[in-house]
Order: sequence, then structure tokens, then C-alpha cells
Amino acid sequence: MERDVPGQGKVTIHQDARISALIGAEAVSAGAEGRKVIKSSGYRIQVYAGNNTRQAKNEAYSVASRVKEYFPELAVYTSFVPPRWLCRAGDFRSIEEADAAMRRLRATGVFKEVSVVREQINIPL
Repeated sequence: MERDVPGQGKVTIHQDARISALIGAEAVSAGAEGRKVIKSSGYRIQVYAGNNTRQAKNEAYSVASRVKEYFPELAVYTSFVPPRWLCRAGDFRSIEEADAAMRRLRATGVFKEVSVVREQINIPL
């Protein structure tokens, strides 16, 4: 539908802008590795929460590396949200998906204080 091919006609779709807003299409942006994503409400697993020291920053990035080592399929987000450093993993649409992944993280014995948190997530296009 995005190409103009001679002899095949053309379809034009007119829709209310509120429809795009409801599904988050207006929130399309570049996510990790430059892929296009839609921002949506969902869940992530909080793997680390420290304070605002340099040691906490280093620990947050260290935990992120360990998560990637054990679960390379999970997206990992390390950020500073005053007053603490956070490391969160995954982009889950439902709390059940997030809970299952949290249990897998906890089962390794490496990640003990993990919890599911509600957050804006990235849905790849």
C-alpha cells in the first residue's frame, strides 16, 4: 500500500487522529539500536535500585551486564531517576509475562531483590 504501482489502483484511508493516539502510533520513536518502537504502558522488572553515589551507578551497570549475560533476549534499561540509580529489564505488555520473567531471574540465584514495576515500555514495530 505504500508503493504507487501503475495499474493496481490506490487506496486512501481517512481516519480520526484520535485512533492513532489510542494505539500509540503518535509515540513512535527510535528505541534501542535505532529500531522504531511504540511507547505504551506496560511492565518491567526492577533488578536494582541504589542511591545517587558513583558506587550505585557502577553497581547498576554491573547488574545490567549480568542480566544481559543470563538473559540476552531481555532489553535492559539503566537510568538515574532522582534520587537513585535503577536497572530494569524487559518490555512486557501484561503483568503475567513480567511475573514469569521475574521468576526466571530470581531462579538464577543471582538476582534476589527483583520486583515487577509499571512503566512506559517499548514495543518494536
